[in-house]
Amino acid sequence: MPKSKVRKKTAYTPPADRRTPVKVRAAGPSHPIYKIVMFGLMVVGLAWLVVNYIAGDKISFMADLGSWNFAVGFALMISGLLMTMRWR
Repeated sequence: MPKSKVRKKTAYTPPADRRTPVKVRAAGPSHPIYKIVMFGLMVVGLAWLVVNYIAGDKISFMADLGSWNFAVGFALMISGLLMTMRWR
């Protein structure tokens, strides 16, 4: 039985790009106010927890919050930490 001939395949050419390329603007450094708010939230959250431990029972609105003071303090600190992901 005769051997079949090997067909040559044409080289792959990718399809023409139908989209026009979009230039992405390079992101510059963060605004100084962003940094102030970011670090401020972390410090205020830490201060909230320290004041809660030291004088939480003497401050009326903190005494009313009870254990929710931990949630408030950690929420402030975590929001500041989450802001660090967008800090340039």
